[in-house]
Amino acid sequence: MACFVVPAAEAVVTTVVHKVVTAKEKKESAAPGSLNMETAESKKIPFSHKLKWLNNMLWGGSALLAFEHLWHGEVTPWFPFLSAANSAGETAQMLHEMSTVGVTMAVLVTGVWGIMAVVSNVIEKRSQQETEQGELS
Repeated sequence: MACFVVPAAEAVVTTVVHKVVTAKEKKESAAPGSLNMETAESKKIPFSHKLKWLNNMLWGGSALLAFEHLWHGEVTPWFPFLSAANSAGETAQMLHEMSTVGVTMAVLVTGVWGIMAVVSNVIEKRSQQETEQGELS
């Protein structure tokens, strides 16, 4: 009914965090005395870029779910927008679905993103070690 609202809310939060992190990274890279991005850091994917992956996953999944709910008539273009908000019983069922299915989807997507970020870090470290070994030879 409204399970897409939870990942969409998380997407809003991560979008704001992404904007802040991006601004901070730009400020740090432009600061005098900071290392240029052309050094060893150039092979490292910035955290803001990894956070963008999470944003894309959350916004895309939420949009797809919202379309599916719209297609089945669970979301309407008129007030109260969610068809489950028409009665107290349906609203309780909707809130239960949001707290179970919605939260589970948001946690699962964030977990998958976390695994992607960890794997990315491992690959970056391995690449950096191979580069250092090549320079020593």
